[in-house]
Amino acid sequence: MVFKRRNRRSPLQSLRQFLWPRGGWGRAFRYMRHRVHRIPDTPEKIARGIWAGVFTTFTPFYGLHFVTAALLALMIRGNVLAAVIGTFFGNPLTYLPIGVISLQTGYFLLGRRYRDDLEETLLGKFAGAAQDLWQNFLALFSDRPTNWTGLERFYHDVFFPYMIGGIIPGIVAATICYILALPVIRAYQNRRKGTLARKLAEIGHKTRHPERPAEKGGAGDG
Repeated sequence: MVFKRRNRRSPLQSLRQFLWPRGGWGRAFRYMRHRVHRIPDTPEKIARGIWAGVFTTFTPFYGLHFVTAALLALMIRGNVLAAVIGTFFGNPLTYLPIGVISLQTGYFLLGRRYRDDLEETLLGKFAGAAQDLWQNFLALFSDRPTNWTGLERFYHDVFFPYMIGGIIPGIVAATICYILALPVIRAYQNRRKGTLARKLAEIGHKTRHPERPAEKGGAGDG
């Protein structure tokens, strides 16, 4: 196939690429910034899209961040592509602090103690929920009983506090990104419009005053 990779990545290489992109995260962020600047839309709509994308990274809807950001961008009349790009605010370097801040805020708002309620590790709760999903899926094709204990504990101890707690830090982080992005995008678009206007003026000038080809030979040539 035309678009098939010649050398397929191993699972370890794919994981490494996810955790540390080729060229580093600095290069990846510069590329995303360049993509945002070139979106054909108003600075306000682009900035609102970024707001939607950044806010979405503070929600527990992992695997659905693109969809969630796009829907939120449509609700606030932001640019959908900018919202999708904005979700890259959440990455392997930021997911851990985002998760900890969201969970701690959620436990505080719910009047629960973060350390006391989380008797198991987060990884164990994710594993328990995943095991319940798999076992209950198999139960559809057998006489095994369903068990929702792991999912209930995951929802009670992780998902719901995360969802509630991510609202405030999500709004704060998204608003900061909006405030920082709006003037930068506006200045970039104005500078780009100025450059385009100069180029069009130069083309118009050359069209109105074409250069005459130099005459061969001098006046005294016989």
